[in-house]
Amino acid sequence: MLGIETSCDDTAAAVVRDGNSVLSSVATNQDAFHAKYGGIVPEIASRRHVALLSAVVEDALDRAGVRYAGVDGIAVTRGPGLIGSLVVGVAAAKATAFALRKPLYAVNHLHGHVFAAFLDRAEAPSYPFLVLLVSGGHSQLVAVASPTAMRVLGRTHDDAAGEAYDKTARLLGLPYPGGPELDRLARDGNPRAYAFPRHRPAADSLDLSFSGLKTSVRYFLESEAGRDAKAPDVAASFQAAVVDVLMARVESAFERDRYNAAVLSGGVAANSALQATFRSWGQRRGVPVFIPPPKYCTDNAAMIAASAYHQGEAVRVDPVTLTADPNLPFELSSSPGARL
Repeated sequence: MLGIETSCDDTAAAVVRDGNSVLSSVATNQDAFHAKYGGIVPEIASRRHVALLSAVVEDALDRAGVRYAGVDGIAVTRGPGLIGSLVVGVAAAKATAFALRKPLYAVNHLHGHVFAAFLDRAEAPSYPFLVLLVSGGHSQLVAVASPTAMRVLGRTHDDAAGEAYDKTARLLGLPYPGGPELDRLARDGNPRAYAFPRHRPAADSLDLSFSGLKTSVRYFLESEAGRDAKAPDVAASFQAAVVDVLMARVESAFERDRYNAAVLSGGVAANSALQATFRSWGQRRGVPVFIPPPKYCTDNAAMIAASAYHQGEAVRVDPVTLTADPNLPFELSSSPGARL
């Protein structure tokens, strides 16, 4: 399966065999183009995709030792994401599938993060399993009963965890992208130095909220005490609050239902503190935990190819009528495009 991913600012292509074995995975990021703006500029992102995608796809095929004729199907991210970025990938995948008369699969980007846990592993999560999906744009808990039966149990009401990381990093004067920089800074700090809030939208809810935490950090830094605070301590205390909130939701989900495994996925899954706490929780609970390697936590095309393989005919579409959808809902659509 040839996978193509252009939902945000990473231009990615990959070749994956049997939804598991990654023959190649190529991605180029645009951090240098967006750094001076302190965030992603959609117009710049889409133009860079146009400039890079053909070369990235060719590179992925070359590294896999596969030519277009040897590809069995093409998988592409349909949404959610930035509309300009999505259109570039969808147009390329449609044209390629149409010209080669190959099956085309329209994948939900978030489903891709679910199946990232299946890549390059001898053992995969056993259904049903729970996914804690945390990234710059999304934070949610997902119950996965089968490749095509997934249900969102809780989601963020405001900022996603990754967004809160980036905004807090900016408050601390850290360079873009801020999340990884804050994680590195926090390693030298005391996570109990400051008591930042752990917010829960409702007592019985699995939903998340990080806007108040980010605001609390800002008010603290503007206070008299905050002016003398050590940046590593602030970073570590903020990070501890995020991890506590996320793990509390995971624990609550397991108290309500039975799952055979737990998966941590998405860009924030590469965070060292969250990974360590997630693994420790799994050991205490006796729950098998799965965390993709860092290269499959961030946006990549291998997870898109894997998702298409596992979801199969449920996401197969007509290359003529498929359209990008920046607001694609998580639930598997009954009609992602006209069926073949």
